[in-house]
Amino acid sequence: MQIGKALTATTEICTASADAVEVRGKDLCRDLMGRLSFTEYFYLLLTGREPTEKQRYFLDLLLIAIAEHGIMPTVQAARMTLAADPQALQGALAAGILGCGPVLLGTSDLCGALLVEARKRVDAGEDADEVARQLAREIRESGGKAPGFGHPVHRPVDPRAERILELADQHGVSGVHVDLARRMRDAVAAVWGKPLVMNVSMTIAAVLLDLDFPPAMIKAIPLLARTGGLLAHLAEEQQNPIGFVLAGHAEAAVSYVPKT
Repeated sequence: MQIGKALTATTEICTASADAVEVRGKDLCRDLMGRLSFTEYFYLLLTGREPTEKQRYFLDLLLIAIAEHGIMPTVQAARMTLAADPQALQGALAAGILGCGPVLLGTSDLCGALLVEARKRVDAGEDADEVARQLAREIRESGGKAPGFGHPVHRPVDPRAERILELADQHGVSGVHVDLARRMRDAVAAVWGKPLVMNVSMTIAAVLLDLDFPPAMIKAIPLLARTGGLLAHLAEEQQNPIGFVLAGHAEAAVSYVPKT
């Protein structure tokens, strides 16, 4: 059964033969292994290009920034899953990753879409500050939350976001998207009537876009990063099991109130 248009099935990523693996047109064993870091290899896999030094540096930086944030609900889900089935490392990892969304892991992809829209309007000749204000008003009037702003823990600033901006400025990476992110911060404060923390998700998106990272793959960065963090928690869970402790505390925190 065919669904959609008839297409020739192709891939540009990888092929394997009896004695070789070719990735993006390069011999895995002879050209890539021993030469590229995993971060560089990841960029090559996603884009088909090897990163520049600045792209590699900031990709490393952003992965580190978002990989770990304590005993978050995603971590709890992963650890409780491993406690229930100690052999299912992949299942426990999947349980954590499935809980990674705009509420718990961040809104980097939504931030990217917002900045891309802002850039499109500015490139069309609109004033950058007015574009930021219009976008902020549209979000506010629709009852939405401004992606990339606010944080339940970090106040008055998100230290990760501030460090990313500091290094982006120092390394000459801050471009139109970082500028628009800063304008959005001012616009959101004006529209909401109070300053809101610009969090790490906005700065991740802004820097990635200024480094010519594919907008549709911005969410890949927090997902890859958090995979590393979850695996660290699962390694600890194997040595120091707390999954059932977490489950016990959750059960104790919820009161049963029968419907009358």
